[in-house]
Amino acid sequence: MRKSRFTEAQIIGMIKEQEAGMPTAEVCRRHGLSPATFYRLKSKYGGMEVSEAARLKALEDENAKLKRLLADTKRWSCYFDQFPARLSYSMGFISGGGFQVLVSAIICLARRQQPVG
Repeated sequence: MRKSRFTEAQIIGMIKEQEAGMPTAEVCRRHGLSPATFYRLKSKYGGMEVSEAARLKALEDENAKLKRLLADTKRWSCYFDQFPARLSYSMGFISGGGFQVLVSAIICLARRQQPVG
């Protein structure tokens, strides 16, 4: 995702300038952005204070992280669908201290097959 040219504090300052009575065209000219961009930012940050905008940014970052985690989980779930059949074969190794054998079998399975979907 592209990084914004303006910080949340700058964006909120621009919105407050416009709300204080400065014409939108003048605010856009002074800060070098189009009216469409200004109104998009105003719809996102309008009525917020700087601390609220920082919290919004933190929540958006956390949401993106959780979405990536969910996507990775779904991507690798195809390996674990096949896991019980391979586990029953390897159970004898686990009781004999062969846990490393099972782990290496899972790693080999992951290297040989591409995730589905």
